[in-house]
Amino acid sequence: VQLQASGGGLVQAGGSLRISCAASGGTFRNYGIGWFRQAPGKEREFVAGVTRSLGKLYAEDVKGRFTISRDNVKKTVDLQMNSLKPEDTAVYFCAASSVVQSGLRTSDNYGYWGQGTQVTVSS
Repeated sequence: VQLQASGGGLVQAGGSLRISCAASGGTFRNYGIGWFRQAPGKEREFVAGVTRSLGKLYAEDVKGRFTISRDNVKKTVDLQMNSLKPEDTAVYFCAASSVVQSGLRTSDNYGYWGQGTQVTVSS
């Protein structure tokens, strides 16, 4: 499966942004999809994930602010980001995994990655 992330940009603190991950090839509904982010000088970290059965997982620091959604017909996974903070600034990557829900928080469990989209939150 190939993944393409889009929708990043520059937004002020407190604002909102919606990024999207579009898939092609493969059988999309067979994969769990995760969003990760990597800020300069930091490790890549899990942000949110959605399982094959539409279960949702979030990192603690985005819970209540970010919402992940999935459309198996359009083969897309969106991440709606509200109440953005400067510390949310990073390159955001989407990835596909065939593991079960509990494994979606771990980047090593993903076999397919998109190219990333930059999200910058100004203070």
